[in-house]
Amino acid sequence: MPCSFEHSVTCLLSLPGYPSQCLCLASPQEGSIEESGVAHAAMNPCQLFASLVMSICCHILSTTAWSVNNFLVTGPKAYLTYTSSVQAGAQSGIEECKHQFTWDRWNCPESALQLSTHNGLRSATRETAFVHAISAAGVMYTLIKNCSMGDFDNCGCDDSKIGKMGGRGWVWGGCSDNVDFGERIAKQFVDALENGHDSRAAVNLHNNEAGRLAVKATLKRTCKCHGVSGSCSIQTCWMQLADFREIGTYLKIKYDQAQKLEMDKNRMRAGNSADNRGAIADTFSTVARTELIYMEDSPDYCTKNLSLGLHGTEGRECLQSGKNLSQWEKRSCRRLCHECGMKVEERRIETVSSCNCKFHWCCTVKCETCTQTVTKYFCAKRHKNRRPHNNSRKRQHARNR
Repeated sequence: MPCSFEHSVTCLLSLPGYPSQCLCLASPQEGSIEESGVAHAAMNPCQLFASLVMSICCHILSTTAWSVNNFLVTGPKAYLTYTSSVQAGAQSGIEECKHQFTWDRWNCPESALQLSTHNGLRSATRETAFVHAISAAGVMYTLIKNCSMGDFDNCGCDDSKIGKMGGRGWVWGGCSDNVDFGERIAKQFVDALENGHDSRAAVNLHNNEAGRLAVKATLKRTCKCHGVSGSCSIQTCWMQLADFREIGTYLKIKYDQAQKLEMDKNRMRAGNSADNRGAIADTFSTVARTELIYMEDSPDYCTKNLSLGLHGTEGRECLQSGKNLSQWEKRSCRRLCHECGMKVEERRIETVSSCNCKFHWCCTVKCETCTQTVTKYFCAKRHKNRRPHNNSRKRQHARNR
C-alpha cells in the first residue's frame, strides 16, 4: 500500500555510496507527541520507493566519510526537534572513540563510522561493536542532557519517583535526568539504520542496546542535605548522568571483554529463514544485553589495507616518556612499532606559540612569539640488511681459498 497523505516519509541519510533508508510514518495525532515523544514507525512497501528516490538524492550531496549525516532526519516536526541533538550526540561518540583508542593500533579511523550493513559493508568485528555502542550511547546521552536543560517542549525532569522513600534517611526529589526519554528517542533514530534481518544486523542492534545500557549503568545518585543547622537528618536525592568520559571508559572495558559469537553453521546454511532466526535467537540467549559481541576476528591493523580503510601504524606517534603516563601509554611504542615489525624514530620538532602575554590599557593583549624544540617518537620502517654486500664478501672469501 503506498504512503497516504496521512503519512510522511522519514529518511536517514547514509554515507556516500550507500542507499538512504526511508520509513513511512503515521502523522502523530494532536497531543500524541507529549505522550510518546515520537511517532511510531510503520514499515510498508512505500519504503522501497522512497529509498530509491533518496538514494539518488544522496549522490548530489557533498558529504565526507566521517560525516554524522547517518543520523540526519527529515519528516514530522516531532522528529526535526531532535535532529541537532542526535547529530551532536553522534559526534561526541566519534570524539570519545578517538580518545579511547589514541594509543591502540586501531585508532577509530574515519572509515569506522559506517553504521549500516548495506552494499558489502558486512564487518562485525570487535571494533565495529565498540563504534555501534559508543555512537548509540552518545546520541542517548545528548538527548537526555538537552531534555534536562529544557531544550525540548515535550520533555522535562523524571519526576516519577519524587516523594518516595529511596532508602534509609533519604527520599527521591530534585530533577532526575530523564533517561527513559533519551533511551526511547535514541533507539528510534539509531536502530532505524539497521533494516537487515541477518545475524550481523542482529549483532549491531545488540551492541546499540549495550551502548544505551552503559549510559544507565553509569548513572550517579546526587543528594542534598536537609535539617536544622545543616544536621543532614534527611537527604533529597536524584539520578544524574556521569561524565561521558566515564561511559567511554566503561565501554572500552566491555570492548576488551567482548564475546565472539559462534553461530550454528548447519542451521544457517539451510537457507530457511525460520532456521536462521532460530539459530540467531539461540545464540543470543546466552549473551547478556550489557556485553559487546562480535562475529569476525579483527584484521591486521599493523599493515596498511586501503580497501578496508586501514592505514597501518607506520608514521604513528607513540609515547616513551612523560609525566602521569598510564602503563598503556608507556607501552604504546612497543605496541604500535616494535610488535608491528617497525622501529621507533626520534624526531626533534620546533613548535611556535604565543608567550609572555601582557595586557595593555586599553584594551589589547600583546604577546611574544616563542619557539620550543620538543622530542617526539614515531613508528618507521626498519632498514633491511644489505644482502648483496654479504654475498659478495662470501664470493671473495671463496676465491681466496
